[in-house]
Amino acid sequence: MIGLLVNQTEVLESSKIIRGHKSVDGRGLTYEGRRIPKPVIKRLSMYARALQKFSFTGVEKISSRELGDALGLNSAQVRKDLAYFGQFGVPGLGYYVEELRGRIKSILGTDRVVRLAVVGVGNLGQALISNSTQYAREGFCIVAAFDADKRKIGGERNGVPIYHIGDLNHRIKDMAIDIVAVAVPSGAGQAVADRAVESGVTAILNFVPERLIVPSHVHVQYVDLAIEIESLSYYLK
Repeated sequence: MIGLLVNQTEVLESSKIIRGHKSVDGRGLTYEGRRIPKPVIKRLSMYARALQKFSFTGVEKISSRELGDALGLNSAQVRKDLAYFGQFGVPGLGYYVEELRGRIKSILGTDRVVRLAVVGVGNLGQALISNSTQYAREGFCIVAAFDADKRKIGGERNGVPIYHIGDLNHRIKDMAIDIVAVAVPSGAGQAVADRAVESGVTAILNFVPERLIVPSHVHVQYVDLAIEIESLSYYLK
């Protein structure tokens, strides 16, 4: 199962609500009055990851072309994406790697520890928890898991404690959980989402193949492996 999970850290990053001068309405997210397309948010996290690699190799300054080349994008796309959030870099000189990375992480809200809970400790939930060390390196900390199976409750996996699903509401508040990852069986996702929203969660990562009904201020990121595989099958022709 874990082999099918496509870059879950990137998915987690894109599930964050962008910080700063932002608002959310029925049509999506805006930042300082500008509407932000979802693909831009995803690419923003990709830029942060690429900049981290540049920093590790000692690169101090890069151009939009170099950043784009690292991700298979053109320089115009890079400049257009960044322009949604203000002025970056110096024309003709490029960007300072650590400065740009810091500003992007601040916009995404990943310049602090983001606390997650996984609801559902079946095969998929266990796979997510097993990768918790990798997520922690990127600033995402899985602090709790929830399940209805009494055989799992009270135990832990990879250092993550497992609680009864009935404790979800007060644990979300007590543990200051930012994101709830829903990995329950089909048909149970809406009930989990309702309880998460009731407890103040505004970001949900949904692995259940069903559309969740949530208030307009709550952002849901859908991860449907069947759809991704179907999309890939087109290229097999």
